[in-house]
Amino acid sequence: MGIRSVVSKPFAKFIVERQQAWMYQPAEAQQRWFRKLMEGGRATAFGQDHHLRDVQTVAEFRQAVPVRDYEDLKPYIEQILSGGIDILWPGKPLYFAKTSGTTSGTKYIPITQDSIPNHINSARDALLNYINETGNGAFLDKKLIFLSGSPELTQKAGINIGRLSGIANHHVPAYLRTNQLPSYETNVIDDWETKLERIIDETLTQPMSLISGIPPWVQMYFDRIQERTGKLIKDVFSDFSVFVYGGVNFEPYRAKLLDSIGKRIDSIETYPASEGFIAFQDSQTEEGLLLLADSGIFFEFIAADEYFSENPRRLTIDEVELGKNYAVIINNNAGLWGYSLGDTVKFVSREPYRLLVTGRIKHFISAFGEHVIGEEVEKALQFAMQQHPETEVVEFTVAPMVSPKEGLPYHEWLVEFATPPHNPDAFARDVDNRLIKLNVYYDDLITGSILQPLKLTSLPRGAFQRYMKSQGKLGGQNKVPRLANDRKIADGLAEIGQTA
Repeated sequence: MGIRSVVSKPFAKFIVERQQAWMYQPAEAQQRWFRKLMEGGRATAFGQDHHLRDVQTVAEFRQAVPVRDYEDLKPYIEQILSGGIDILWPGKPLYFAKTSGTTSGTKYIPITQDSIPNHINSARDALLNYINETGNGAFLDKKLIFLSGSPELTQKAGINIGRLSGIANHHVPAYLRTNQLPSYETNVIDDWETKLERIIDETLTQPMSLISGIPPWVQMYFDRIQERTGKLIKDVFSDFSVFVYGGVNFEPYRAKLLDSIGKRIDSIETYPASEGFIAFQDSQTEEGLLLLADSGIFFEFIAADEYFSENPRRLTIDEVELGKNYAVIINNNAGLWGYSLGDTVKFVSREPYRLLVTGRIKHFISAFGEHVIGEEVEKALQFAMQQHPETEVVEFTVAPMVSPKEGLPYHEWLVEFATPPHNPDAFARDVDNRLIKLNVYYDDLITGSILQPLKLTSLPRGAFQRYMKSQGKLGGQNKVPRLANDRKIADGLAEIGQTA
């Protein structure tokens, strides 16, 4: 047993015991952060514009600060990029996390000296919770890989700018940096396919014990290794014991990933965003991710079905209900105020507060009033895969077909199979029937003959990768939206499918 694994266990115990202080008193922790954020924000340009000096209560805060998205925040960001200080938070940000927005183009999300611990310590604590519960710290003594964006940073107004995963790479603890892969030289390669081949060159002969990344890109890494070696991942990396992931629902990828690995593997789910690290899996036996109520963020929640109404109710943590979808609103010590994260979550526990990420508030299909959400399409697909166990899915997305050449409108499911179902028509019926059970509005449209049952379009292998490459979004932290209310992605995929 190496020194890292030996030291990790008492440290993990200490961190988890300290965690207990706020896990079961999250409302009190949230109130403390609300007061700290008000103190920090009052003297800023934003605080002056919104009269934060006069705010004493959460109700007064909601009157002063509306829910906003990046476009509303952008004028303040531009002031910072022009050299302004004390704009959203005292001083200047340490970093801007550069990310792509669907409507805003490139977004620059501030990370400050005060907020960086939220990102770095939360990732650390996810591993420490796992070690404390399982006793497995041996993976720390082997090689660790983080499939991420480039750590190369640029500068503007004296502020470092880069992808969140690249920024985080600069804060990997020194005791782990010596066994971290890939090398810096490989990590800064922009072209994902070139980078992936170099990563394989560096890792193929190494004792890899922990692999971290977004599931579709990890699957691509595994596929390329199997093409080179003809072996299962367990036979290439016999020490591989922990898989860390976040950003997408793991379930659609689970069967194929485990099939590639060839054995059961422990996994740790995380919920990081450029705007803040929201939650992580603190238990291998309990459902859901622990909401980080004591990490520099004051959370608010809006019921998803109220989100687009004129005056939606903003709820604190102690007001949410189990089993209901909420949009996440954050206020944090990076200077994000009333900021709509764009994600939806559902709480599965209140003691402590654990949640599931269920989708994106703007990623839905409601071309006909059905308001089908990401959680529903993922559950419908998962059900069909259980009925057709031979089936393996690489990736999928769903879009409406409003004006087909013949017949009623329908939802088109574009699916790339690793192993297609023996009976695609029966598979499509199972998906459709499950979606009918999950969404009453979709049920009404089908039974009322306003929509016809979904149509399944099987795409050739590599279609999603080629599409993402055509959009300049191959690899890193980029994800394919599960569903959209238009056909931009669907038509692009269909065109690639026709030319394959």
